[in-house]
Amino acid sequence: MDATTLTTLGSLLLGVGAVVGGLVSYLGKRGENALTGYSSLTDNLQEERDRLDRRVRELLAEQAEQSALRAADQAEIARLRALIIHLGGQP
Repeated sequence: MDATTLTTLGSLLLGVGAVVGGLVSYLGKRGENALTGYSSLTDNLQEERDRLDRRVRELLAEQAEQSALRAADQAEIARLRALIIHLGGQP
């Protein structure tokens, strides 16, 4: 092999190396973008879950409050019925 052939072969190998390097860089960037998108999706899902957990706790507290009010109303109704009977009325 003469010097020209070696130079041409070296240039060809260098060009192939550059193309392969570019391809690896491109694929690496795509993988990075996919990972970033996955992380963002995970963060969004966790935020939504936390928001829904807070809402469920609020609704449960509201339901407990309504149950307590209903029990108080039922006690008052029973007291008033007893008072009506005591005064000689018909409940």
